[in-house]
Amino acid sequence: MYDVVIVGGGPAGLSAALVLGRARRRVALVDAGEPRNARAVGVHGFLTRDGMAPADLLAVGRAEVAGYGVEIIEDKVLTAEPGFAVRLAGGRTLAARRLLVTTGLRDELPDIPGLAERWGTDVVVCPYCHGYEVRDRPLGVIATGELGVHKALLVGQWSADVVLFPGTEPVADERLADRGIEVVPGEITRIVTEGDRLTGVEVAGRVVPRGAVFVASTFVPAGTLLADLGCEVDERGWVRVDETGRTSVPGVWAAGNVVDPMLQVITAAGAGSFAAAMINNELVFA
Repeated sequence: MYDVVIVGGGPAGLSAALVLGRARRRVALVDAGEPRNARAVGVHGFLTRDGMAPADLLAVGRAEVAGYGVEIIEDKVLTAEPGFAVRLAGGRTLAARRLLVTTGLRDELPDIPGLAERWGTDVVVCPYCHGYEVRDRPLGVIATGELGVHKALLVGQWSADVVLFPGTEPVADERLADRGIEVVPGEITRIVTEGDRLTGVEVAGRVVPRGAVFVASTFVPAGTLLADLGCEVDERGWVRVDETGRTSVPGVWAAGNVVDPMLQVITAAGAGSFAAAMINNELVFA
């Protein structure tokens, strides 16, 4: 019997495991090895770890939590039943008093030829995560509506040469012209590359030279396990939690991007850390 089984071994899950391991809890962390940021060159905005390769960050984290007796299991969780019986793809079943889900999210990218191949290098989502690395390049923003306007204005913090590609949706916002941001409407037919770098965006046969592109991906929570357990979700499909990470199902907690798509690596880690402390507190007084 484990005190806590953590599903998901990213920053949120590892931070939770660290807190619980130091609290002398018996913890198993199950990780399927599918990190969202696997293709990114480095993690940014994480104090003392800025620029560190995502795989290296996870390796250091695993070593730290293992030092406190946390059992790391490389496997995929198939089901979890109240009680909790956590069944793994490898055939093992884990018994747990509490369950913490930190499985994150996945990005659904615009269906533009050539875009997915550059994902994580010079096609990115978050200016705070990657803006500095592409600073002063000619940048593009592929997004529609108010989101496109907002992102283009934001990206302008890192480059004076920004073009907004809104697709076929019209855009009229005087703030764009005030900031010198060009708008190139029309169907985006492909991302243009030369060798191992992005060089432009093709719109209706015209290639607009660009050095990197920000896109608006669709965030989809990797929360199938939570849904199967009957946890309440909001109107967008994201699991509802209280301020500590507790879901509507007793004993089930969630933290990180599976709860909030806007969390960066460092804030997801913080959410996992706090949820772990609250789980330990609950166990103390159970």
